[in-house]
Amino acid sequence: MKKRLLFVFFIVFLTNTNLSIGQNIKLKASGKSKAATKEIDSVGYAKRFPNYISLETEVYALKEKLIRRGFIDTEIKEIIKQNDSLFNATLYIGQRINAIKVFFGSEFNLKLLQFSEVKIGSNYFEVNIEKLETTLDILNKRIAEQGDPFSTLKLKNIRKENEDLISADLHIETNQKRRIDKIVVKGYERFPQSYIKRFLKLKTGQSFNLEDIKAKTEKLQELRFAKEIKAPEVLFTNDSTILYLYTEKTKSNNFDGYLGFGTNENTNRIDFDGYIDLRLVNNLNFGESLRLFYKSDEIDQQTFDVKINAPYIFGSPIGLDLGLNIFRKDSTFSTTTQQARISYQVNANHRISAGIKGSVSSDLLDTNSASLDDYTSSYYQIGYNYIKPQYYDPLFPINFWFDINSNFGNRTLNNIEQRQTAFTLETYKIFNLNNRNSVFLRLTGASLSSDNYLDNELYRFGGINSIRGFEENSLVANLFGVINTEYRYRLSNSIYIHSVIDAAYFENDISDTKNKLFGFGFGLGLLTKAGLFKLNYSSGKTENVPFKLSDSKIHVSLTATF
Repeated sequence: MKKRLLFVFFIVFLTNTNLSIGQNIKLKASGKSKAATKEIDSVGYAKRFPNYISLETEVYALKEKLIRRGFIDTEIKEIIKQNDSLFNATLYIGQRINAIKVFFGSEFNLKLLQFSEVKIGSNYFEVNIEKLETTLDILNKRIAEQGDPFSTLKLKNIRKENEDLISADLHIETNQKRRIDKIVVKGYERFPQSYIKRFLKLKTGQSFNLEDIKAKTEKLQELRFAKEIKAPEVLFTNDSTILYLYTEKTKSNNFDGYLGFGTNENTNRIDFDGYIDLRLVNNLNFGESLRLFYKSDEIDQQTFDVKINAPYIFGSPIGLDLGLNIFRKDSTFSTTTQQARISYQVNANHRISAGIKGSVSSDLLDTNSASLDDYTSSYYQIGYNYIKPQYYDPLFPINFWFDINSNFGNRTLNNIEQRQTAFTLETYKIFNLNNRNSVFLRLTGASLSSDNYLDNELYRFGGINSIRGFEENSLVANLFGVINTEYRYRLSNSIYIHSVIDAAYFENDISDTKNKLFGFGFGLGLLTKAGLFKLNYSSGKTENVPFKLSDSKIHVSLTATF
């Protein structure tokens, strides 16, 4: 009986309120004139609501929109229920104000206004009324960037100047300027401190600017050995500001090797060649790197190369590069080269260096030939390097590389010094056409200038890392240039195929040779759990000489990251 009475009461309640379950109510807003109604309609507002509370909220929101648009005298006159489902809201909007003149004190920094289109006077700035809120937000942000993140702006003493202009006084409530008191790294606690100061350019005592900090920490993505896993955060206390950086150590060691084979023209037997390239990065948590390279060619040449890079020595902006190279050609000669450089990291992408290099070469056959003899040489070096990484892409981690070196010095032969200059260049760029297609262009070259030359001081090139389709280091020159091109197509995120189109030009003044070379072929890359597997098939030819399939080369390599 009680339940039935409650149900009857509920039905009577709904009947008296003239609303039924699931019924929507409508809103129509109007002004005191047709022109005013047109302005209200142009602002826009919602017209259907599930209940009266949401409808009333929309009317007050409409009032705020009109005020921001310049109708600062807007008032809600009445909200009347027209029928069971329609409410009429009447608003008085008054005369529209087009601009506001904001007066400021003598201590105000006019440079803060350079970001926007405002009319600046001696002690005021004038802005369109619709842009006032945005202008004040950006102005407050600029003040925060100067180390006061808790500053607030207020407009006081608002008054009418004329029919379409109002004025107000700008009041800035400032707090004690904040500076970074401590930097804490989370995730990778042993992150090199020198990289925070020198690479990211963050240090204690700096004026606090969160946007600037975020922009700097994004550079972590350009490091091989670490990445940002979370946006930086700040802890404010009464007397300190602590910055938290969130990083993660990444796999950055590389092992690269390949096995090549082809048919020997003289013996018609298959010859094998290959190399090992080991790169160790940041294993001591100083950002250091070690490269160990060994190559054995099919024409009985061996190369051993080791390079050490120690950036930001003792926390300074200066780095140190050391190198040792030993090259031996069968039992003909051997050359040992040592170099030491100091480098300066301008920023995340640019690095300049200067140093010395010395070489000692020995004629193992004692032939007393005019083109092969013992010699020593010493050079002063100047270099520049630019790198633009894309480490998010495991297939192609470097988008742009540019490295140039100049060498000036002397070669000593039979106690006679000969001035020499040498230049080397290596640069490549990936042009990403879309997610699947890209074009790879690479240019390498070197030049040695001297009055006369020895065979054991010339450059040796050719092979998988030079012009493809030729034996490793089989080409000898005092000047050469190589262009490598590849059109790459991704079959998936882990597989791609590519073309091989190479061209080269070289000069050898000892043999009075000038020649053009070409290489054609194709290849594929496969990203596996073991690393990046590459297979290349290429064939080379010299100018005016036809192709021979028997001269084709197949190269297989695997680059593992650990």
